[in-house]
Amino acid sequence: SITKERTEVILQGTSSLDPNDPTAVWEEFEFKCKPGDLRRRPCLISPYHYRLDWLMWFAAFQTYEQNEWIIHLAGKLLAQEQETLSLLATNPFAGRHPP
Repeated sequence: SITKERTEVILQGTSSLDPNDPTAVWEEFEFKCKPGDLRRRPCLISPYHYRLDWLMWFAAFQTYEQNEWIIHLAGKLLAQEQETLSLLATNPFAGRHPP
């Protein structure tokens, strides 16, 4: 069966020096096929899935302790590692200082 609601893990970063500042602007890293921007056309790559996007879907059903790879992914995004960024659709910090 398919659920009527879908929980999503969203990875965001900010250029703000103080991430707790209420005026800090948080920008989302978008994945190639994971649901995100509602104005974006849905991805269709049947019968296969992008592995990272697929894992993100299942990570939403569990805690980060059960998915330690998410912590490593976040670290690689903070370091702006090109191999990791190539797995994403967009990098909101391209050409700028890392988040």
